Amino acid sequence: MLRIRQIVFVVRDLAASSARLSALLDLDAPYRDPGVAEFGLDNAVFAFGDQFVELISPVRAGTAAGRHLERRGEGGYMLILQTDDFDRDRERVRALGVRTVWEKELPDIRAMHLHPKDIGGAIVSIDQPVPAASWRWGGPDWKVAGGARGRQRVVGVTLESPDPSAMAMRWSQVLGLDRARTEESEAALPLHEGRLDFVPSRSGAEGICGFELAVADREGVLGAARAQRFAASTGAVEAFGARIELRAV
Repeated sequence: MLRIRQIVFVVRDLAASSARLSALLDLDAPYRDPGVAEFGLDNAVFAFGDQFVELISPVRAGTAAGRHLERRGEGGYMLILQTDDFDRDRERVRALGVRTVWEKELPDIRAMHLHPKDIGGAIVSIDQPVPAASWRWGGPDWKVAGGARGRQRVVGVTLESPDPSAMAMRWSQVLGLDRARTEESEAALPLHEGRLDFVPSRSGAEGICGFELAVADREGVLGAARAQRFAASTGAVEAFGARIELRAV
């Protein structure tokens, strides 16, 4: 079983973007993870139900995040999926010849970052926390909010590619997921309480181009988007280089 646990945007101005994201989604103060300094980054991790929305920004030259900003600008950068069987998933990706760019085994979590050239489109991390409801990367003090805010979810991630069917096939192999076709995309991969959609690229590039969020106050988010001068249409916001589709919890 795989489920979306954390989504990551790369931005140029971490402080300004953090303030705008917090206002947009009515989020509590973020966790600043000192561990990302290893990758030449600073970050802000916001709890969103029992999932997380992270902003990262490079603080030194020569980082993968910095190269992403140069090539594609701000946008979706990384997807972290929670697994219920890390050993099974690691065995599968190794058998397929997929390289990992980072691995970590700690008492409360095991994680591996897959090489983006071997899966296509984005950095993907497969993580198994212990216990399953915990999440080290969210910080030591996070907890699920009460009421509708605690039921908010990231329910979809959209990836664009010049050949979305081929990318979906590769992701299905690497992640061990079955493919399906939907009205919204060339191909889709079902996750636990979510999905991955693959659509044709408008620019010829490939990568994460959108997210779908189930929010506690959809109209409030749209109003906040207009106040923050994000481009907002019926049910969607253009923010941080991605299209964010909104639906009610």
